Amino acid sequence: MMDKYLGKLLDNRYEILQIIGTGGMAVVYKALCHRLNRLVAVKVLKDEFAQDEEFRNRFHAESHAVAMLSHPNLVSIYDVSRSNSVEYIVMELIDGITLKQFMEKKGVLTYKESVHFVTQILKALQHAHEKGIIHRDIKPHNVMLLRDGTIKVTDFGIARFVATQGTLNNEALGSVHYISPEQARGSHIDTRTDIYSTGVMLYEMITGRLPYEGDNPVSIAVQHINSMPLSPRDINPDIPEALERITMKAMCSNINQRYASAEEMLQDLEAFRKNPEISFAPVDEKNDDDKNTRPVPIVHDKSAETVPFPTGDEWDEDLYEEEKPRINFLLIGGIIAASVFVCGIIALLATLFSGGGAPELAVPDLLGKTYEEIMENEAMRDFKIREEGQEYSDRYERDHVMDQRPAVGESIRSGETIYITISKGPEFIEMPNLVNLSEEQARKRIVDEAGLKMDVVLEKSETVPEGYVIRTEPTEGTQVESESTVLVYVSGTEEGETEKVPVPLLIGLPIEDAKDELKSVGLNVGTIREVESSRAKGTVVYQSVKENTEVEKESAINLQISSGISEQQQQSPSGNEQNPADDPKPPVQQEEPSVQPPAQDAKSRTITIKLPQSPEQFTLSAKINGVVVYSSSHNASEGSATITVHGNGTQSVSIYIDNKLYNEVSVKFD
Repeated sequence: MMDKYLGKLLDNRYEILQIIGTGGMAVVYKALCHRLNRLVAVKVLKDEFAQDEEFRNRFHAESHAVAMLSHPNLVSIYDVSRSNSVEYIVMELIDGITLKQFMEKKGVLTYKESVHFVTQILKALQHAHEKGIIHRDIKPHNVMLLRDGTIKVTDFGIARFVATQGTLNNEALGSVHYISPEQARGSHIDTRTDIYSTGVMLYEMITGRLPYEGDNPVSIAVQHINSMPLSPRDINPDIPEALERITMKAMCSNINQRYASAEEMLQDLEAFRKNPEISFAPVDEKNDDDKNTRPVPIVHDKSAETVPFPTGDEWDEDLYEEEKPRINFLLIGGIIAASVFVCGIIALLATLFSGGGAPELAVPDLLGKTYEEIMENEAMRDFKIREEGQEYSDRYERDHVMDQRPAVGESIRSGETIYITISKGPEFIEMPNLVNLSEEQARKRIVDEAGLKMDVVLEKSETVPEGYVIRTEPTEGTQVESESTVLVYVSGTEEGETEKVPVPLLIGLPIEDAKDELKSVGLNVGTIREVESSRAKGTVVYQSVKENTEVEKESAINLQISSGISEQQQQSPSGNEQNPADDPKPPVQQEEPSVQPPAQDAKSRTITIKLPQSPEQFTLSAKINGVVVYSSSHNASEGSATITVHGNGTQSVSIYIDNKLYNEVSVKFD
C-alpha cells in the first residue's frame, strides 16, 4: 500500500520524497524544502499518537524545547510544525549510518575508536544537560555516524512520550539493554541516567557484547538493578585498565558512585587519551556514604513532571527512596503482559502461515528500478517494500535499487517485506592540493581522509626537494570517484635507476670550454681526435651525441677538434700560401655535388641541422659512407635546415658546409 504522505507537500513547503525509516512513534521521510531548496528529514508522528490531543500538545512543546539545542554533535532541528492533523519535526538530513550498524559490522572497536565516539556523545549530552534536557534513551540506535567519523545524537527528549503510552514496541525492547537501574525501578531520574546508558554503550564498544543478556526484557531489566556486569578486561584483556575503570564508574548501579555529570566523565576520558597508562581509583559500589561523593548539580528537566533530584540536606525519605533498591512491579508487570501479548501475536501468525494461509511468491527483480517505479507496479501490491538505507554505487544510477533481500527468485509469502538499498550513485570527491607536501602527508590526505587510492611516480625535479609532491593527475579541484586511483608525482629517482642529463651543444667551442661544459652537467670527455677543418685550431667540430639528447650521468662524449689545416691549405705549394684578400678575383661558388639516387629498399628519415652563422650563403650536403645523399644551397639566416636522407639500418650521416666536415649524426632507418 502506498504511503499516504509520499508526494505530499506539507505546509506548502516540504515535499515528501521517500521513507527513510520507521520508529515506534513516528515515520521519518526524506523531503525537499522548497523555500530553501535543500534536502531535509521530516519526522511525522504516527496516526495513533497524533489523534491524542494531549499527547500532541506535549510532543509539540517538547520538540520546541529540543529545537533550542545547537551543537555540532546533535542532529539539528530546523522546524516544528502542525499541518491539519499532522504533527511533524523537520531535521537535518544525515548522510550516514547508526552507530549500532557500525558496531554490528565492526564487532569489537579499538579503544581509540571507542573514546573518539563516546567523547562526542558526552559533549552532546553536556550541552543538552546544561539546557535542562535529559535524553532518557541513549543507545547506539539513536546515534548517527557520518562518513568523516563525526557523531550526531538524535531523538532528544522523545523517549518520555513512548513511556507515557504504556506500550512495548521493538524500540522499547531494544532500549532495555541500555536502561539505567533507576529507570527500570520507575524511580526519579536525572542527567546521570544518560551517563549510565553511555557507559553501557562504551562497554559494548570495547568488548563487542552487551553487559546483560536475557530471554526476555524483564530479566534484563532486573539484572540492571541487582547484578554486576563481567569485567571488560575479563572479556578482552587488551582493554587498558584505566578505560575499564571509566566504563565501570559510568555503569555504577549506585547512582551516587556514578559520574556526576558528562563533563566529569569527559575529564577522565581526556586524561586517559593523553596518558593511557594513567591510574584511576576503583569504584566501590557498596559505599553509599553521600559524604564521599560529589554533589550532583540540579538540572531542571523542562520535559519532566517530577521534582529535581535533591542532594545533601534536601533528601526526603518520603518523596525519594532512591537508595532503597526496589523493583517497579507495575512496570515489570506491564512488560510481562506486553511480552505475552507479543508472543501470542507471533504464535497466531505462525499458525496462519504454517497452514498455508498466504501463497508463496517468487521475489521479483527490483535491481535498477526506482522506488516510484516499484510502487506503481500493480504486481508489487503483494509485497511490502522497505528501504534499508542508501549507499554509493558505481554500477547503479542515483535513486535506483542497488541491493535487495530476499534475493531475486527466492520464495516468500504474500504480504511479507522486501528490503531494498538505494544507490546514491558514484561518490565523487574533490581532488585536494598535494603540491609541496611530503609523500607521507599526501598519502594521509588521499588514502586516509579522502578514501582514494594512490600510485606514486618518481620524477626528477630541479625545484622540488626529494620526497615531496611535484604534481598530481588529476589536478587539484577535479571531481574524482571514490576509491579511484590518482597519480602522485614525487621528486626523486627509482632505486637503482641512473639519473639522465641532456647533452649540451659543444660544436664551435674551444676544447677546454667543451670539457668544462661536460663536467658541469655530470658528463665525461671520451676520445678526442683531430680532423682537418677550416675552423680555428682546437675548436670542437663534432660530438658523438647530439645536443639535448638525454644520456645517463657520467656517460662519455667523444669529440673531434679542428687541426687548423684545411684541404685547400694542404694543396697549396709550401711557402706559397695565398691570402684570399690579395686575390682581386671574387671567390668561385662551389658546385653542388651530385646526389646519389636512393636504393629501392632504402627508407627515408628527416633530420634537422643547426646552420652556422657564416658564411652568409653556402652549400649544405650530407654523405653516408662517402655517398652524397643530400645537397642544396642555404643561407645562414635560416638558422636551421630540415633535410631528408635515405638509407638502411643505423648509419652515420656526415654533414658538410661547402664540402668541409661540419657535423656527424647517427640515424636509425629501421
